[in-house]
Formats: sequence, structure tokens, C-alpha cells
Amino acid sequence: MDSTPPDTTVSRATPADLDALAALFDAYRRFYRQASDVPRARQWLRERLRFGESVVLVARRDGAMAGFVQLYPMYSSVRMARTWILNDLYVDAATRRKGVARALLDAAADFAREDGAAGIALETTVDNAAARALYRSAGWQEDATQWYSRSFG
Repeated sequence: MDSTPPDTTVSRATPADLDALAALFDAYRRFYRQASDVPRARQWLRERLRFGESVVLVARRDGAMAGFVQLYPMYSSVRMARTWILNDLYVDAATRRKGVARALLDAAADFAREDGAAGIALETTVDNAAARALYRSAGWQEDATQWYSRSFG
């Protein structure tokens, strides 16, 4: 079922999108308390796209870029299949609660399915109730898997 609002489109990012996308990516990073650095954000995105290290889908609302989702490939040895990690999802504050995030989630799942992936995964904090409600409403399943991480910087 396509949940994309009629005034919203989602497409794969191209090099022509880099300037607008970098501004949104910078806002996303600031949301996570990182210092603003639009040139570095643009460079990061350009390299990921240029080397095929990620897939970025962008949402436009009435023609203006409203949000993005960035997917990174992973592989499951047990399933012997590619999987995708939905690593970044951001919607501009002015266009939140208008169906953009849901459209991006659905487009990401469609992309992974069409790519032949065995699945798609994301992670969020347990206290992010709004995001968790959105994910559940879009058909994503929570699990009780215990994640461990180790940071190097």
C-alpha cells in the first residue's frame, strides 16, 4: 500500500541533489548534537554516492526537498543474502507530521525488496516513542535482540 501523500515524491538521490541534501544532512547531524559542517556533510554524501557505499532516497514536498533516508548494505552469512541497514532518516522540521517519514520508510522497504534483499533493519533508542510508533505503524517489527557496541572515538 502506497502511503505517499499526493504532494510528496520519493526518488533516489543524484549528484544534482547534493547541495540541498547536504543542508538536510547537516540538520540531521545537528539534531544529534554534532557541530554544523555543511561542506563536510556534502563531501561525505558525495563520496558515499560516488563509490556506491550507500543509497540515499530523498522526499520532495511541493518540489522542495523535505527529507531523506540513507541505507547501507550489509550481508547475512547465515541467510547468504544482502540486507540493508536504514541508518539515517530525517525530515525537515517544517514538514514533519505530514506523511514524509512514512513515505521514506515505505520507499526504503520497497527499494530493499526490489533489490532482492533478505531484509532491512534499523535501530533507535528505546525512549524514542514517536519514532517507534511510526515504525510499528509502517509494519516494522521490534525484537528483543541484545545489541552490543564498541566505540573508537
